[in-house]
Amino acid sequence: MQIQIINGIYRKPVPDLATAYPVNLMPVAEDSGVSKGYLRSARGVRKIADTEQDRGGYVWNGTHYRVLGSNLVTVAENGSTSIVGSVGSGGTVRFAQSFDRLAINSGTRLYYLKDGTLSQVTDPDLGPVYSLIWIDGYFMTTDGTSLVVTELNNPTSVDPLKYGSSEADPDPVVGLLSLRGEVYALNRNTIEVFNNTGSTGFPFARQRGAQIPKGCVGPHAFAPFIETFAFVGSGRNEQPGVFLAGAGQAIQISPKELDGELAALSELELASIELESLNDNGIRELLIHLPNRTWVYSWTASQKFDTPVWYCLAGGAEADEAYPARHHVFSGGKWWCGSDSAIGYVDDTITSQFGESPGYVFMTPMLYNAGKGALVHELELVTIGGTSSVGEEVPTIFCAASDDGITFSEERAASLGGSGDRRHRTAWRRMGRFRNWRVYRFRGIADAPRAFPRLEAQLEGLS
Repeated sequence: MQIQIINGIYRKPVPDLATAYPVNLMPVAEDSGVSKGYLRSARGVRKIADTEQDRGGYVWNGTHYRVLGSNLVTVAENGSTSIVGSVGSGGTVRFAQSFDRLAINSGTRLYYLKDGTLSQVTDPDLGPVYSLIWIDGYFMTTDGTSLVVTELNNPTSVDPLKYGSSEADPDPVVGLLSLRGEVYALNRNTIEVFNNTGSTGFPFARQRGAQIPKGCVGPHAFAPFIETFAFVGSGRNEQPGVFLAGAGQAIQISPKELDGELAALSELELASIELESLNDNGIRELLIHLPNRTWVYSWTASQKFDTPVWYCLAGGAEADEAYPARHHVFSGGKWWCGSDSAIGYVDDTITSQFGESPGYVFMTPMLYNAGKGALVHELELVTIGGTSSVGEEVPTIFCAASDDGITFSEERAASLGGSGDRRHRTAWRRMGRFRNWRVYRFRGIADAPRAFPRLEAQLEGLS
């Protein structure tokens, strides 16, 4: 019998079941004839250079810019960097561009790059800058309370008489987003929409019917995605989740397992969440970077499977560390990204992350034989491999069983085949008996790209 492996099941400490999502394995919706879908190794990141902490990137006028440490730099196609100037310290930066300049929000400061010259906006009426967009000739920022626009004829100047506000709810403004010619003011508990009316004071007016009764948890916890935008947030006195914005509404897409992780975070940890969207070779994904790991929503696979498809990315040999790659930017035919100490680009011919091989994990649903139990004569994991480097140790995968969903048996190892061994079959025999139901867990080290199209079991039912 075939056992699906796109996701599995485990038991919580309380009497409840939860979905186990694959870690560092990407579900792919493709009818191969062997199965309707399969798991393949998550794309690796090829390390190009050791750097200071990567704080964000942007492509402007064909040039790839990043902020590394306190410096704005350009990144050449070979990964070499050149310093443009200092933008000071801070966390993740935001970029926006007009027709003639690039704006950088670093810390609570605003900088412009124009004609090769980097300068800070020092108008005291600007105030602290927590988010930044450009729309209809204006740079717009927020200090957490007001919506601040620069002058049309002088982007370095701010008129305090032209301040706007987002006052549908007395919650702070945490971010700004420009989409379809409209301004979205993302507050902690609500999202308000503004359009340009050309008023003599603040030139934008609120669209009351477009207000979304959910807010956003942090200044980087939102991203454009599939012709709208996604965000992590909640309404007042609600548990946070992941939502897609609609017309005056928000549609929750996060599974209960992700919601549980969000609920366990403090407000400070929630505010550190970052979202990114990628469209790589027709695969559209939303990355949700939590402090301990990254959740990925595959919109493309979800459409083909007709059910939400999620998986996780993590670092470390045990897949228990934060995923290091952030701030993806498409330049020169590559998705460039950075970590706390390096920059590189996404490469699906490797599985390492900046030179380190992470672990991977996946589980199965319950095997059940109407309460009668069964003998498991053999498990065969159909693999597509043979890509290990010559001379390296033959890769191994470990399998463990659980008859209660909490405690697992001792792991049993099986070979995945060495370099060029494309006909190798990975199997475990004499896997014992279960009396009621059973789940299996598989794990290994992602030392080379491979795929798992199918798990086949030979069972003998008990009467």
